[in-house]
Amino acid sequence: MNETIFKQVNYTTGTLVQDIAMGRIGLPDIQRPFVWTNAKIRNLLDSMYKGYPVGYLLFWENGLLTEHRTIGADAKQLAPDLVIVDGQQRLTSLYAVIKGAQVLRRNYQTERIRIAFNPITEVFEVSSAAIERDRAFIPDITPLLSGESSVFRVVADYLEALKATREVSESETRTIEDSIVKLQGLSGFPFTALQLSADMSEEHVADVFVRINSQGKTLNQADFILTLMSVFWDEGRAELESFCRESRYPVPGQISPYNHFIQPYPVQLLRVSVGLAFKRARLQNVYSILRGKDMDSGEFSASSRVNQFETLKTAQTQVLDLQHWHDFMQCIRRAGYRGAEMINSENALLYSYVLYLIGRTEFHVEEHELRTAIAQWFFMSAVTSRYTGSFETTMEADFAMLRDAKNSEGFVAQLRRACDISLTSDFWNVQLPNMLASTAAKSPSLFAYQASLVLLGAPGLFSKYKIAEWLDPTAPAIQPPIERLRLFSQSHLATRQNAQTSDHNQIANYAYLDSTEGTKIGNKAPNEYLPNQEGQFSQTELAEMYRFHALPDGWENLDYLTFLERRRGLIAQIIRAAYESLTADSASVVEPLDIDLSKLIAGGESNTVEFKSTLRVNLHTGKGDHNIEHAALKTIAGFLNARGGTLIIGVADDGTPTGLGHDNFQDEDGMALHLTHIVNDRMGPKTWLSLHPNFDDFQDTNEPEDEETRVLIVKCEPSDSPVYLKDGNQDRFYVRTGNATIELPTAKAVDYIQARFSG
Repeated sequence: MNETIFKQVNYTTGTLVQDIAMGRIGLPDIQRPFVWTNAKIRNLLDSMYKGYPVGYLLFWENGLLTEHRTIGADAKQLAPDLVIVDGQQRLTSLYAVIKGAQVLRRNYQTERIRIAFNPITEVFEVSSAAIERDRAFIPDITPLLSGESSVFRVVADYLEALKATREVSESETRTIEDSIVKLQGLSGFPFTALQLSADMSEEHVADVFVRINSQGKTLNQADFILTLMSVFWDEGRAELESFCRESRYPVPGQISPYNHFIQPYPVQLLRVSVGLAFKRARLQNVYSILRGKDMDSGEFSASSRVNQFETLKTAQTQVLDLQHWHDFMQCIRRAGYRGAEMINSENALLYSYVLYLIGRTEFHVEEHELRTAIAQWFFMSAVTSRYTGSFETTMEADFAMLRDAKNSEGFVAQLRRACDISLTSDFWNVQLPNMLASTAAKSPSLFAYQASLVLLGAPGLFSKYKIAEWLDPTAPAIQPPIERLRLFSQSHLATRQNAQTSDHNQIANYAYLDSTEGTKIGNKAPNEYLPNQEGQFSQTELAEMYRFHALPDGWENLDYLTFLERRRGLIAQIIRAAYESLTADSASVVEPLDIDLSKLIAGGESNTVEFKSTLRVNLHTGKGDHNIEHAALKTIAGFLNARGGTLIIGVADDGTPTGLGHDNFQDEDGMALHLTHIVNDRMGPKTWLSLHPNFDDFQDTNEPEDEETRVLIVKCEPSDSPVYLKDGNQDRFYVRTGNATIELPTAKAVDYIQARFSG
């Protein structure tokens, strides 16, 4: 006969409930959230009442304890001898009903389960207000099953209440008495438990669970770790539960874990804690560590277990620190994301939190630098779906990557290197456009585009409202100012022979439009509704809207499939520009400069000074002009590649102040942000390491009675590396010579770069 690794033990309902109450059988309510409905509990009691079998229980002998220890508030409650592997929902149901105990639901609200019983029809029901009024029911069976009320008292009270409403025959009385006695007898209902040996590993226990569980559930390593916590660190388990519960509802006037991005479950925060504590993502290994296993010898020791739990306790303190928690949420906002509706992967958010905590508590990275680095990391993780699929394997590799970091600079450098490896030119130009060829309403690329519009300060299409305002979860609105609507309506596309129905809802056919204007568009073709929409805005405003919303030139007349293809490429470039803007701290765009502005302008243009009347508007036409914008950027590139210099915008060639009004920006912040975007887009975000823009007042010394005029000063330090300016599909190399900026042809540029930047 083969030796078994389990033994069969018989229980009654009463002995099970008593062992749970005394702590011999561990019933940690966090091991698995209580998910049974009250109707399912009613059905369990009905099956037991009818004498039907209700399944085996599966226990695991707790062989981890080497000391005798009490848990909980009651000194009689010992650390459990048995851990529940299968049957927790049944036992929780019975314990809650018989003891009248509160259960914890998935939303972390507590509830006392009230089950009613009709002794005449022998029917169980979930108690309700209507049943409370129905004298045919015992509205709550808990007093009878708990022994608080005797069977004789329950029978007498029931009959008295029933007879007050109608006549009760002798046969009915006997039926009622028999039914109530039978109900009270549920405390003797027989259960069979299979108790697994303490020598079994968690892998074998999980295998047994899957093999005997008819519903095909899985028992994962998190279940084992949380059970282990309930045995050795019950207060830590309770802290996790409390944090998760409080994250679901705001508390007026009080700081809590509540936020707009995630309502975590204990298992999720457990992953963060073990990641911070042990730099591991595979919970299987963590479980062995917490049991006190030496990973080399395979031996277990109580002292090792104590030490490992102390490490976990320290990490969990950091994880649940409200300052850390909310400072991290600012990293997610810094990445352009505004609420849970934009979070496609909670794993990406939680593992970014692990890295944030490592950077803050172990490498002591400055908060502003850490916030930007983690914002980049989260943006990259979200748009690439980094933590879907084999996410534990991916995170293990990320932990391994950090082993080479020796200080705060090394930590940030490793994160950015990983971002650069993931976000290659191939990703931006090929993979991301292909990802955008989707109709999914919850697509990582769609959410990245939304975040990009937030980062770039984009308004809605044909709207004055910012996308960021629309996506702000704290901004209440009965009718949202912006809606996600089709540019090519379905009814219009139905007339196009090459537009398949499956393509109507592609991401690239949607834009974020002013909701009031959206109703005017209706079922019209784009070339029909566009003239009326464009008439409300200046050419400069339209050019900026079309750039943000990735609309190609003449898009309204394009073949639909051609439009989709071109727009996907442009959306990908907007996402890229937004990501790259994260490397430039927007606060640096307005840093003060120590220069004598009047003296600088009085000296006129030179090899280190140039004036521009505007940044983007042609003064002759009054419209936005690519050539005007290009001229300003060309000057900046020339200064960077030469000895540095200062560009002053808002001053004519002869030194006469023209001011900033001609550029039609809403305010100076808008102008500064636009400068940031075009520099990032056409010269790269690293350029900002050498740029120092600032707004200042200037008064013409030749006209002393004139009011002061605001100008934008862009001081350019010599760059440490060559700076190229994108012009369409070409990269051009400019240098400043005399009071002009010239382009060097390729051969001369190579010679110049070798001489200028070789060391």
